[in-house]
Amino acid sequence: MRGGPEDNRAIARFSMEETTVAEATLNGSEICSRLDQLAASGANFDQLLAGAVDFLHNAHADFHWTGVYELFPDNVLRLGPFIGAPTDHVFISVGRGVCGSAVAERRDKNVPDVSKEPNYLACSSSTRSELVVLIRDGEKIFAQIDIDSHEVDAFDARTETEVKKVADWLARAYAKRQRADS
Repeated sequence: MRGGPEDNRAIARFSMEETTVAEATLNGSEICSRLDQLAASGANFDQLLAGAVDFLHNAHADFHWTGVYELFPDNVLRLGPFIGAPTDHVFISVGRGVCGSAVAERRDKNVPDVSKEPNYLACSSSTRSELVVLIRDGEKIFAQIDIDSHEVDAFDARTETEVKKVADWLARAYAKRQRADS
């Protein structure tokens, strides 16, 4: 995960206290509330992204790799904060793999079995399913949440809905940052 020790301390204050992954239940509204608290504490944008990754990853036992890929003007996705095994896929061109095709097709992607996906970029031999949810404001795509699982068909409609709530929160944070940078 990018960021220094101070970033990790800020996030740790808002992590799921005393909740193990096995006990955790994915609740996008709760994660958004935690992100609101983190923002109110003065966290910077990178800390908010890292917090979102941390909160999501720890909210579901089948989330084995969770990260954000940011879309840059050169049509390349660049890996931001993540939790899980390191990956060689730090840069992904739009159109390549599940992540790149989600941007090219301008839609979220739930791949129940990556072995049946012809455009799959293997980040880990243990990955069996993948969920990509775009972080967008209308037609403007800022980034995406990418989640891998070692289980086949790990992501049901409810999981997608809850992750989408977090993606929508992050889209507002990206839009606010973009307005501030203008």
